[in-house]
Amino acid sequence: MTADNINNEFHSHDFGEHAHENERRTLNVIILTGITMLVEIVAGVLTGSMALLADGWHMSTHAFALGITYFAYVMARRFTGSAKFGFGTGKFGVLSGYTSALFLGATAVYMIVESVARLMNPVAIAFDQAILVAVIGLVVNVFSIWLLHGGHAGHSHSHADHDHDGHDDHEEHDHHDSHDHHAHDHNLRAAYLHVVADALTSILAIFALLSGKFYGWSFLDPFMGIIGGGLIIKWAYDLVKSTAYILLDGNDKAIQDAVITAIESDGSSKVEDLHIWPLNSNFFAAALTVVARDSCCPSVYSSRLSHVTRLKHTTIEIHVCVTEPCPYSKTQS
Repeated sequence: MTADNINNEFHSHDFGEHAHENERRTLNVIILTGITMLVEIVAGVLTGSMALLADGWHMSTHAFALGITYFAYVMARRFTGSAKFGFGTGKFGVLSGYTSALFLGATAVYMIVESVARLMNPVAIAFDQAILVAVIGLVVNVFSIWLLHGGHAGHSHSHADHDHDGHDDHEEHDHHDSHDHHAHDHNLRAAYLHVVADALTSILAIFALLSGKFYGWSFLDPFMGIIGGGLIIKWAYDLVKSTAYILLDGNDKAIQDAVITAIESDGSSKVEDLHIWPLNSNFFAAALTVVARDSCCPSVYSSRLSHVTRLKHTTIEIHVCVTEPCPYSKTQS
């Protein structure tokens, strides 16, 4: 091993997923939500409006959920490059998205339970005040959606250029370039779903309240709550499913097939063992054992994987066969 190899032995496991812009957008929405929450609570106390007061406390739950999102961004940034996290801090945002999705789902369940209770035991509705609160909520949430959207809601563009030489002991770690990859940010998506869900609730509420005010259809208010809760539960379930798969190191079949096809393309090598797992919302790592007829530099195999742009870190172990049959016998080493 050369001196240059030794100096590069320990390389960065920072995989280019630093959503500074998304962090800033989330903070702006938290500030907007917090101001609206305080205004509604104070106005509710001063005017005696239970509708304003209730919505103010409702906004506090969204501020809390958005706080989880922001906290994940801060922690991921703070521990960037830290030796405490062997494959970077990309899963901070995934864990935050998972937690927020659970919180969103619990809120939706509460909405449905409360709506069913209202259907069974109707209560008098102050339509004018309730409509005003729903409109205020809708305006705030539409503006929040615009702040979070930034051109691509729940997405960001990630660029990474990581490359370093292989090692002479036939084991190589390699980072492959990614250009203009349209990436997912589960952390931002969770925050986005919270404000979209609240906007949807406001729209359904406005429709139901107007129907109740002018046509006497008061039953629509709790009925729309049930519909909205059902839709939100579906969104929360999808987010829980996608984030849990990443947190549990779920395999990606497409990348697995691409790796096997590329490595075995010369007809004299075979992938004997392969493990693929996610590093964050967008990128994957792979550890593979290759059995080959001829001694071959690890960088040759690494170069075959350069087109798999979502594969950011690979560890390749090569076993050269010296006897037949080869390279398809698992007993050869």
